[in-house]
Amino acid sequence: MSFQGAPDDGDPNTGLSAEASPAGAGLAPAEAKDTVPDTAPPLVDPSALQELGTQLDSPAVAKGFARDYSNMWDRRYQSLASSIDSGDEAAALDAVLSLKTSSAMVGGVRLAELARELEDAIRVSDADLARQLLQEVAESGDETVEELQFSYLKDS
Repeated sequence: MSFQGAPDDGDPNTGLSAEASPAGAGLAPAEAKDTVPDTAPPLVDPSALQELGTQLDSPAVAKGFARDYSNMWDRRYQSLASSIDSGDEAAALDAVLSLKTSSAMVGGVRLAELARELEDAIRVSDADLARQLLQEVAESGDETVEELQFSYLKDS
């Protein structure tokens, strides 16, 4: 199944459905971005990696996971972007689920939430929203990797 076209059941001013709009119905993307920082989840939650290290009984393994996550970011994003661009819904879902899960494990709270929103857009075949969210995922992913490298991996 391809999600090349998007259903037009959203706000005529934004092209987004009320449920899919990042800041709710009736806000244009620029307005939504202005309101999101007040309610946006944190970029990175360092307690997630600490918890992972505790669960694995090895902080070194958790740190290795964060390092691998950072090193794989560009490839993971390219896989997601190319599957969305080609309209391959199955590959896009596989890529976004991988991103969502690994981001949550590494503490990338904001990126995991964006991946969840992107997953929803893919599942309802909303290609326009998927492409919009893909840009936000790119930015948040870059910021997440930078934060992990600065805060958690700087001594590696």
